Amino acid sequence: MTIAIRVATPDEVPILNDIRTSVRENHMTLEQMADYGITPDVIADLLTTTGCAFIGTIDGVDAGFSIADSAEGNIFGMFVLPDYEGRGLGRLLMAAAEGFLFEKGCASAWLEAGAAPGIRAHGFYAHLGWRSDGLMPDGQRRFVKTRAEFTRGGRS
Repeated sequence: MTIAIRVATPDEVPILNDIRTSVRENHMTLEQMADYGITPDVIADLLTTTGCAFIGTIDGVDAGFSIADSAEGNIFGMFVLPDYEGRGLGRLLMAAAEGFLFEKGCASAWLEAGAAPGIRAHGFYAHLGWRSDGLMPDGQRRFVKTRAEFTRGGRS
């Protein structure tokens, strides 16, 4: 099995959307994403300004991605195709996104993970050293991680 991570370009936003709309947990359609203001143009703009996306491949298949936004200090999203879960790709994509934020000078980072109780993402982020920081107004769980936690090896 060969895993590789690359920086995504704005031209690759359709790949990100294909992966995003193919997940099982926290699934959204393109229309639902647009209702939240997440459109292909918004994502492309983010990638040309304060954000960076990473695409993970397994044996040449685009199987997951992460996006980080240094202006907000957050992980905007991280998703892996269902058939490629459990192979370590999510961990590598998170490390790439975290590294981007902390290299850009963010003292801390945050992310939101689905509102449904018991979703696997909550345990995944905790395993990677993210701390639960309560609920967002929409019910999603907020997680945080500081630069010190990142550099101490708070990633697996």
